[in-house]
Amino acid sequence: MLKFGIFDHLDLGTAPASQLFKDRLSLLETYDRSGFHAYHLAEHHGTTLGVASSPGVFLAAAIQRTKRLRLGPLNYSVSLYHPLRLLEEICMLDHMSDGRLELGVGRGVSPFEVGYYGVDPTKTPVIFREVLDILRKGFANPTLSHEGEFFRFRDVPMILKPLQQPHPPIWYGISTPNSADWAAKNGLNVVSISRVPIVREIADKYRSAWKESGGAPEKMPFIGLSRHVVVGSTDGEAMEVARRAYRVWRESFVRLYKLHGTMPTVLPFPEEFDDAQKTGYTIAGSPATVRDWLKEQISGAGVTYFAAQLAFGTMTLGEARGSVELFAREVMPALQDLA
Repeated sequence: MLKFGIFDHLDLGTAPASQLFKDRLSLLETYDRSGFHAYHLAEHHGTTLGVASSPGVFLAAAIQRTKRLRLGPLNYSVSLYHPLRLLEEICMLDHMSDGRLELGVGRGVSPFEVGYYGVDPTKTPVIFREVLDILRKGFANPTLSHEGEFFRFRDVPMILKPLQQPHPPIWYGISTPNSADWAAKNGLNVVSISRVPIVREIADKYRSAWKESGGAPEKMPFIGLSRHVVVGSTDGEAMEVARRAYRVWRESFVRLYKLHGTMPTVLPFPEEFDDAQKTGYTIAGSPATVRDWLKEQISGAGVTYFAAQLAFGTMTLGEARGSVELFAREVMPALQDLA
């Protein structure tokens, strides 16, 4: 059965950050009672694209406002953390949430953001693999010893273990098929915002690698797709909200690239929502319009998980909540059997 989640940049629109945090925590209560599987929060630095620069702080608050919804970063930019500090935070959040943590990890996709921290962007892939290895050692052993290129520890006591054993589900954001084999062989859930043909290739490579590694089909991790979604009573109503909100979100998306005299090439989101919808990145419309569009996207991509970005840009709390409720009531039930 297809599962549904939420992906959130927590991008800064026109409201002050204090109001954004309050509104989003209120919206999380709607996600919680609407039957979503999990809430996935991005980490960004030095940009309006994401003001949850410490995802754990926001998630600690979100835990208190929800009862069933699983929550986690997607991703922790692990090249910016000391692994011992990160290990302890992960264990804290897993216990605080009564075992609802979903652990997303990545290298830090923006070279500008990791550069602000003095980290060489060319080294982040290697740092990421080493930190992931350290996390797994820390989860599994009473003491942690490690001799690596970037970190060295000897007999560090691992006092707090995750509540979920052997560890919380691990997620990895993926934009090209190059890492699909590695993700499958390491048992990682994956989610992508790439276009459908690329996601299909990711899904096919992932399934093949999972089978080759001896994984049972019923235990295969999620293969996910994420899209901006706005649902309204009519197509026109939804498009009016989406066009306005998307322009501000998209400006945040390219903000650091423009500041450094370049533009993103891997995920070239168009300037206007209509063009983004034509190229398959976004959808806005009535429940029937959104259902038909998503059915084609999900079936074409061959995924088992869909993470909707239902709040972004200048969307008000009322607009976002209305879209969420329509999506949960009239879209989700019709698509659950697609996986």
